[in-house]
Amino acid sequence: MKKSVLCLLIDGFEEIETVTPVDVLRRADIKVTIAALASKTATGKQGMRLEADAMLDDVDASEFDLLLIPGGPGVAALRSDGRAAKLAAQFAAKHKPVAAICAAPLVLMDAGLLAGKKFTAYHSVRDELGGGLDDRVVVDGQIITSRGAGTALDFSMAIVKHLLGAKAASDVTEEIMA
Repeated sequence: MKKSVLCLLIDGFEEIETVTPVDVLRRADIKVTIAALASKTATGKQGMRLEADAMLDDVDASEFDLLLIPGGPGVAALRSDGRAAKLAAQFAAKHKPVAAICAAPLVLMDAGLLAGKKFTAYHSVRDELGGGLDDRVVVDGQIITSRGAGTALDFSMAIVKHLLGAKAASDVTEEIMA
């Protein structure tokens, strides 16, 4: 059965951290549904406008294999909204992976998923997170984290590898000449 990913979208998303994983995962033949929390069209940090496939309230999150949470200034709105942390906790409770990049590990902290885990995040949020590694990508069990926009391709490949295995990640790497 084809793997599927639920990617959250809100104003202030970091473009590279959203578009790169969506593109790479789709190249690996993973179904990605971009779900908006507030408005079907969101504006990113750099002004890019992206239209979601659906509104979050209209999707059944239990149908997805992985939750993807991009970073950027929009993470503050994700945290105050609360649904992202609840979703992350639901995925984790079902032993499904959760992937967060840049400031988005703050959502994982809110969900109680970082206790006892190795993780990384954007340098400016590490104090609030109580630490973190300098690695580009950290995979600890079902938690996948990455530092920021400059690590988005590594993050994307780690997700592909986690869901489909090393061969699938290698095939996409070869296809895009990474």
